[in-house]
Amino acid sequence: MSDPTAPLSFRADEIDRAALDQLASVLDLQAARPGIRRLREWSQAALHVQPGESALDIGSGTGSETRALASAVTASGRAIGLDPNPGMVILARERTEEAGSSAQFVVGDAYSLPFPDERLDVVRSERVFQHLSEPERAAAEVARVLRPGGRAVIVDSDWGTAIMHPGEPEMLQRIMDVMLSRTANPHSGRRLPGQLTAAGLAVEDIGTEALIQDPDDATGPLVQMMSVAAVAEGAITEAERVALLDQLNAAARSGDFHMSVTMFAYLVRKP
Repeated sequence: MSDPTAPLSFRADEIDRAALDQLASVLDLQAARPGIRRLREWSQAALHVQPGESALDIGSGTGSETRALASAVTASGRAIGLDPNPGMVILARERTEEAGSSAQFVVGDAYSLPFPDERLDVVRSERVFQHLSEPERAAAEVARVLRPGGRAVIVDSDWGTAIMHPGEPEMLQRIMDVMLSRTANPHSGRRLPGQLTAAGLAVEDIGTEALIQDPDDATGPLVQMMSVAAVAEGAITEAERVALLDQLNAAARSGDFHMSVTMFAYLVRKP
């Protein structure tokens, strides 16, 4: 079993099998959050995927949303999930086989989508752009592979909106500053409209939800990752980290806990 206090990396070249299982469990937990469910429902309604269409899920992870696309396009269409981590692709294929879905999965990255120009009807991407140092390149790739009239939903977080309570504000800011410095594109949520528009896509609608941490998970993997990273960077001491975790646990028991980050979803269409 992996160490629950170890920093959880989302970088493909840093994920071993133990960390992969840990990441998959985190993704499963997040998928059950009401905010994620609502934003995914919004995205599905906005995309209005039709039978026979070709759909791509960039950053497909465990494959749950690729399988949803496969159900929408039916046997006459094609749904493909793309992920940079080979282990995650294997895991998604395993789950897809168990589910009896027609979804397919390939290894690849957002900078070089393995499709000819104007080949796809639908593209979706969720919480990928925040990890990209050159999000403009990825936006251009989405525009390139979409057919005229094709549409995409790009969902991402904006870590500048993160809230954690309780805790000493100055110390919490130090922890968040480390998180921001370790995220390639931490303000992705607010930057996406300009990047997608510059790529030649028209923004047609916007959805938003707060991803709210469950009080039962007040000191779960995300908080552990952030606090351990802050200690490693010298932003807080280990004693401060332990004290903060105790404070958060006590707040969760008393009903005085809140942690959230705001996500945005942009429906775009290629003219």
